[in-house]
Amino acid sequence: MTISKELNNGTLIFIGIGIYFLIMELLGLSHLFFLRMLNIVIVIYFLNKTIKSNYDEGKIDYLENLISGTLTALIGVILSVIGLLIYISIKGGDAYLAKLSQNFLFGGGTPSMNQYCIGLLFEGIASSIIITFTLMQYWKDRPIKHF
Repeated sequence: MTISKELNNGTLIFIGIGIYFLIMELLGLSHLFFLRMLNIVIVIYFLNKTIKSNYDEGKIDYLENLISGTLTALIGVILSVIGLLIYISIKGGDAYLAKLSQNFLFGGGTPSMNQYCIGLLFEGIASSIIITFTLMQYWKDRPIKHF
């Protein structure tokens, strides 16, 4: 298992999600919760790309691919949360967050920037692990290509 593939696809998850949310912000659609949930498509695409690449290389061990997919997802989630923290700070900190957190998934009230980002970190990790396990179920019985 090489780290470069996981790092590359994790970084692409971060870039894809960043571009997606910036476009939504520019179009004034960032308040629409269901559109915010579509970032899962980006995560699924790049996680699948990592696992498929492993299978194409002949790496079919379940645990190895599970770790590879999870590492890819964790890199994407951590970079995305760091990017969000920087973005919120640039846009005005807690004042901007008050507008952003109206649809906050983990509880209510008015979370601080750190609480918001930690909540999204846990949410992102949990959803990424679920996606990784789901993709592993998809790939575990795939026939191996022999060249």
